[in-house]
Amino acid sequence: MEGLQEIRPLARYTAARLGGPADYLYIAKDPAYGAALQLMRWAWREGIDVTVIGGGANVLVSDAGIRGLTIINRATEISHEDEADEAIVSASSGTNLIRLARYCQENGLSGMEWAIAVPGTVGGAVVNNAGAHGGDVASFLTSAFVIGAMGGERWYEAEELDYAYRHSQLKEQADKRFFIKQARFLLERDDPTAIQKRMERNNDFRRRTQPAGASLGSIFKNPPGDFAGRLVEAAGLKGARVGSVQVSPVHANFFINSGAAASARDYYQLICLVRERVKEVFGLSLELEIQLLGEWD
Repeated sequence: MEGLQEIRPLARYTAARLGGPADYLYIAKDPAYGAALQLMRWAWREGIDVTVIGGGANVLVSDAGIRGLTIINRATEISHEDEADEAIVSASSGTNLIRLARYCQENGLSGMEWAIAVPGTVGGAVVNNAGAHGGDVASFLTSAFVIGAMGGERWYEAEELDYAYRHSQLKEQADKRFFIKQARFLLERDDPTAIQKRMERNNDFRRRTQPAGASLGSIFKNPPGDFAGRLVEAAGLKGARVGSVQVSPVHANFFINSGAAASARDYYQLICLVRERVKEVFGLSLELEIQLLGEWD
C-alpha cells in the first residue's frame, strides 16, 4: 500500500526522542482514516499487532522497536455545532490537544483550557483520561467513536468508558485491538479574552514548574492523597541519573533525555531505580502513567 514503510525508526515520533524501529509504519493524515483503517483491519485479521502513537508524549518505545504495524496518528479535523449557551466540539483522534484548546478559545468555547499545556492528541487523551490544571477529558467528553478488531464500530457515551483518574475502560483492554476515530466534547460559551487569560495562566504555571527538554511528561501517577514527584524527591532521587537520562532537578516526576547517547534502556532502568527506592522508603508502589511499547526484559 502507498505510504506503508518498512523498518523505520520511531525516535522522531516520540517526545523523548528515543526508540527503535517499527516493522511496518504508516502515517495517518486523512481524518476519514480510510487507508489507515484498511491497514489496521488487515493486520487484525492476520493476527499482527497494531500500535497507534499520537503525539508520543507518554510512550516509551524500547530500543528493540515495535513488532507489527505502527500507525502514527496525525489526522486533524475540528468542528463545532452550537447549542444555545453550549456547543459540541468534534475532533479527530490525531488532533493535537494544544491545537484543540486554541480552536476552542478562538470560538469562545470554555472547558479545554487545561489542554493548552498538554502535549498529546485527542485519541490518547480519551484512552488515558488525560488532564491538567483541575480539568480532564472525563469532565467534558460526551462520546467517542471506537472501531474494534471484531468489526464493531459505534459511538460510546462517556459513561460507558468507566472514567477515573488516568483510567478508562479502554485503557484496561489487554489486547488494545481498537481504534478511536473521533471524540465529542460539550463546552460552554465564554468570552475568548477570558479563556485566553486562563490558558496563559496554565502555560505560565507549566513553564515555572515543569522542565523544558525531551521528556515523556509525568512518569508516574499520583498515588491517592499524595504526589509522585514529592515522593521521588523525598526519597533523595531528584537529579538522579542513568546514562544520559536524569530525574529532572525542576520536577522529580519528569525524566529528561539530556544527551545524544541516551537510550530507552536508560529510561527504563531509571524508572525501575526510582520505583524500587520509593518502595523501600515509603512502602508505596508507584504506578506508571506512561506506556511501555515494544519488547522489554
